[in-house]
Amino acid sequence: MLGVTEEMDSPTFKSDTVLSDVHLHCPNKRHLMVRLNAVGQPVFLSYFKLLWNTEDSLSEKHVREATTERELQYQSGDELCDKDRNNLKKERELINREGVEALLDEDGDLEVVRRPRSASDLEAEDLLRDRVCPVILMKGKEDAFEDEEECTRSDVVKIEHTMATPLEDVGKQVWRAAFLLADYILFKRDMFRCCSVLELGGGTGITSIIMGTVAKRVYCTDVGEDLLAMCEQNVTLNKHLMEAGRGEVKVKELDWLKDEFCTDPEAPYSWSEEEIADLHDHCTVIIAADVFYDDDLTDALFRTLYRITHNLRNSCTVYLALEKRLNFTLRHMDVTCEAYSHFRNTLNDLESLQDGKIKYVVEPVKLDFCQFLVYERMEQLELWKIIAEQLT
Repeated sequence: MLGVTEEMDSPTFKSDTVLSDVHLHCPNKRHLMVRLNAVGQPVFLSYFKLLWNTEDSLSEKHVREATTERELQYQSGDELCDKDRNNLKKERELINREGVEALLDEDGDLEVVRRPRSASDLEAEDLLRDRVCPVILMKGKEDAFEDEEECTRSDVVKIEHTMATPLEDVGKQVWRAAFLLADYILFKRDMFRCCSVLELGGGTGITSIIMGTVAKRVYCTDVGEDLLAMCEQNVTLNKHLMEAGRGEVKVKELDWLKDEFCTDPEAPYSWSEEEIADLHDHCTVIIAADVFYDDDLTDALFRTLYRITHNLRNSCTVYLALEKRLNFTLRHMDVTCEAYSHFRNTLNDLESLQDGKIKYVVEPVKLDFCQFLVYERMEQLELWKIIAEQLT
């Protein structure tokens, strides 16, 4: 295994760089760099295994291992705390017996006696930290993936993605909420079988690809030619997954800031009139994952959602997956989640709409379904269901 460059092994992240935690969840995971995209960003190929078998289930093996590791961390942390408490107790006894002067040096400065750091202390400290050492591989190495021949099976999803981007390019990364929505699709696959589906903000396309294994047709949409080309490449890499169910994933441009579909035949990823008619006549499911991080984009998405649901012939169900991201703000002088608060307010506004044409019913989805992909299903993840019922 060969590192690409010295700079690649020690990347420097600028203040506007965003890195998905999905890529940091598995320490020492190997990432194959396959190319540079149109804007010079490294593109990696990762393999995500679907945990179909009981022996691979995260609800058993992986959760058990994670619980054991956390217990070790807590135990080590408790041992360190006990030692610190003992030292503090001794210092207090010394002060009570001899006064504060006992802790001053010859110059009158406070002299703090620290306990020596033993090897066991260093090991315990290591347990409290997650070491992340992704191995970056060069394309063309014969041993880059020893098990590559197994990765054309029906239990592996291959995704090209970037690993650190500016905020405007976050769609090129893989995010936890996309995995959460993919889990739900796989858990409820009979419910989605043979449906016509629209994904808003599809990014790398992983959720649409999973949906394509059960649905009849999926329109995976986003903006940006470079991103859509990456998404289309991922669809091609995973055609073997969709062939069994005869599903189809079409990559299309859909800009939430515009009121119309792009129908220019000269533009890549534009819509034909037939495809727009097919969407309006047959779509019954709309999905979106981790697209609520900017208030203006959230507003634009809900306007697009409102417009499309009013043009559909049938009632449809919308599934929105997201992660609440907490940030400290100077304006509030507290930890807040402003993007999530705006999402919830906009969601409530949608449910309150009464135009006599569509009734929107909003409800949260319990996250008690099986986990089929390896990621951290943290408590900040949420899945919302919106039923858009046609009234006329």
